[in-house]
Amino acid sequence: MDPTDRHFSDKLNRLYASCRDALLLERTDDGFWQGQLASSALSTATACSALSLVAAVTAGDRPPRPLAQVQAGVRWLADHQNSDGGWGDTVESLSNISTTMLVRAAFHLAGESETHAAVIDRASQYIDRAGGQEAMVARYGKDRTFAVPILANCALAGLADWRDVAPLPFELACLPHGLFRFLRLHVVSYALPALIAMGQLIHARRPSWNLPVRVMRRLAIEPSLRKLETIQPASGGFLEAVPLTSFVTMSLAAVGRAGHPVVQKAVEFLCESARADGSWPIDSNLSVWLTTLSINALASDSDVDRDQLPRDWLLARQVAEIHPYTNAAPGGWGWSHLPGSVPDADDTAGALVALAHLPACATTAAAVSAGRRWLLDLQNTDGGWPTFCRGWGKLPFDRSGADLTAHALRAVAADPGPRTQSAVARGIDYLAREQRPDGSWVPLWFGNEHVPDETNPTYGTARVLRAYAELRLTDTDAARRGVEWLVRVQNPDGGWGGAAATPSSVEETALAVEALADMQAASTTGCVDGPWAAANRAMLGGVQWLLERIESGTWRKPSPIGFYFAKLWYHERLYPLIFTVAALGRARRAMSVETAPAETQPRSPS
Repeated sequence: MDPTDRHFSDKLNRLYASCRDALLLERTDDGFWQGQLASSALSTATACSALSLVAAVTAGDRPPRPLAQVQAGVRWLADHQNSDGGWGDTVESLSNISTTMLVRAAFHLAGESETHAAVIDRASQYIDRAGGQEAMVARYGKDRTFAVPILANCALAGLADWRDVAPLPFELACLPHGLFRFLRLHVVSYALPALIAMGQLIHARRPSWNLPVRVMRRLAIEPSLRKLETIQPASGGFLEAVPLTSFVTMSLAAVGRAGHPVVQKAVEFLCESARADGSWPIDSNLSVWLTTLSINALASDSDVDRDQLPRDWLLARQVAEIHPYTNAAPGGWGWSHLPGSVPDADDTAGALVALAHLPACATTAAAVSAGRRWLLDLQNTDGGWPTFCRGWGKLPFDRSGADLTAHALRAVAADPGPRTQSAVARGIDYLAREQRPDGSWVPLWFGNEHVPDETNPTYGTARVLRAYAELRLTDTDAARRGVEWLVRVQNPDGGWGGAAATPSSVEETALAVEALADMQAASTTGCVDGPWAAANRAMLGGVQWLLERIESGTWRKPSPIGFYFAKLWYHERLYPLIFTVAALGRARRAMSVETAPAETQPRSPS
């Protein structure tokens, strides 16, 4: 296809405008984007287990609402079993052993094992074929964040032996937060509630043979529970996450604390989080993340009225106090406007980049300054940026990440101060070291189930290349190798998957197109007639792939490419829409295609 062809440019402009208007229509009445996370078999299973255990120990006063929700959840699980007998984390996901073990446990704890005997039998056969308990534990390696709760959940259902459930040193939660990163815990930094509650459950069911340890843990029960109360948000949901909140709830209920205030608030959160069809999502929403993504996706369009975008809403989401969960200083942003959200590198960077595209107000400069300082303080000694806490690096989701680092660099690089420029140089060096021999980068919080190691180098490489483009590093060897990798793994149909020879998706194709378009726009050598002519052809092929999906009406179907904590898959309803708008908008700019006339009223694509 020829970008100078009038028919092609007209179609691109028309379909882009249609997608853009559809994105604008997705705003809430308050002007921000809330989206909808996928229903999750894993979340539904853990919520059903937790509410069943609470009901079992309060049999004299069983609340009808939780029990009704358990019954609805069990029906939803039975209706969404995969053909191989297992369950994936979402209805679009491949079966995995962790989710399937949790679902089977939920049927038993809900008292539905006989009613759904055939469903459980197929699940047990899948678990056996997948390698059983040993395969589940091996999936997480040294990380006990999820392996221990899964085994404990199964033990509560009578499907695992408590002797196989490793203890968790919940007594360490009584120590000052600043010491946690030196303790080399086998749980990630954001799993403190599970460490406390699940640790107490395991201590009650299988006390340590070591008398001093056993005494110390007995003495730590009440202080650690008080710690748990201080970090529970007003919503009752730890991190707004259904699985984490469910593990806390089932653990405390199983040790006779169903009436504890933490459990009561958690039960209310679980009941409020249930969907009408009986399912639960993994988290309440990603409103801040989606709003910053949307603002940044619209940034290249001069027809969008920036005064109508939610600047004040975004500014109000900046954390103004030391956060009780991670002890994070003020200045960062979390992923949601809800109280269980925690400030993190990706969302703080996203907010800062978005604010740079919006008209400033009296408080913008102070907010940006505080946000940049927050990010700079988070940078690890290796030059990269982690998610929540500086200095944690023992387990995968606590380490520095290429996607996080690239985003942070885009957010702080505009500051000319010496501290910032030193941090930028260190961040660039980190990215150079993290580039794989094939030219790609691997992200921390996104993956692809069709890639053998479940990574998503398309996402990682696209995000890093965007940073290289904005930092005017397009002609470096690292940037060229990254571009060459993206071109090399493009599918014959013109789209991209998570890596070579994986099914094309709207999200991954859009990410690749956006990155190549930004590289073309920023390159000093040019991509059309210069050495990157192949990159230009690849970008045009990706644009054509997206346009075909828009015309066929299949472009809004999301793919499970998101990782939540402990490798829980999710998809988000707005990702295809946001990523497509960003990609087509950047491609139009890179190709200097004439902009489409502004619509007087937003309209959705047919």
